[in-house]
Amino acid sequence: MQKIVVFFFLFSFSLVAQEQIKASIKDSTIFKADKIFGVDTFGTLYYTTKNNTFHKKTKDTIITYSNFQLGEITSANTFNSLKINLFYSDFNTVIILDNRLAEIFKIDFNTISPYKNISFVSTGFDNTLWVFNQDLQQLELYDYKTNKTRLKTVPVQSNILDLKSDYNNCYMLTEKYLYIYNYFGSLISKFKNEGYESLAYSKAHLILKKAEQLYVLPKNGTEIQKIEHQNLLINQFLVTNETLYIYDSETLRQYQLKIE
Repeated sequence: MQKIVVFFFLFSFSLVAQEQIKASIKDSTIFKADKIFGVDTFGTLYYTTKNNTFHKKTKDTIITYSNFQLGEITSANTFNSLKINLFYSDFNTVIILDNRLAEIFKIDFNTISPYKNISFVSTGFDNTLWVFNQDLQQLELYDYKTNKTRLKTVPVQSNILDLKSDYNNCYMLTEKYLYIYNYFGSLISKFKNEGYESLAYSKAHLILKKAEQLYVLPKNGTEIQKIEHQNLLINQFLVTNETLYIYDSETLRQYQLKIE
């Protein structure tokens, strides 16, 4: 009886081990942009062009936002389309836009007290931003309406590479580890960085890039798995639910993520 139990255990384990995450091509579009920052479930594209203008492109319209005084847009978070945030690292400033790309709030970290030297920004819940304080080497949840820091995490001991979030979690990639925090600022998971350089996130999956290979940490998963996909030049990558986007500066390819 014991042998039968062991057999079925090993058989079940082998089936799990054989599961693969595969990216199956769905569509591709010739597209020219400087940087693509987001694609929502309706196919709306958020991107910048060479003149550093931010665009929101739907099937029917294109609307734009420009702020030439602040220079180049370092990052844009489009997770909440009603409160899009643009980060201009050269001027240590964040601009909040509504869904018509009208400016509704400006945060100049040079002028607030205490001063914050920010290197990464991502969307939080309510009127908050996850910001990485470069001088203190720590992640903070900052309320820009009240100018108060709601929480601070323990300082990290390695350089930060990327930061992504939604209302519930914040994912911070450093040279040594991938940290996952909940909206209370508590560390809920920590993975050793095995050479990952950047990440993309949606409510379904966390995608990591190492060289020209992509990996996935499924929602509520505990193991980072390799994604089987065509060998492509990956200039940028994004994920929306179960859909993976890969951009090579000329073509935006759309893939369906499947467990096989």
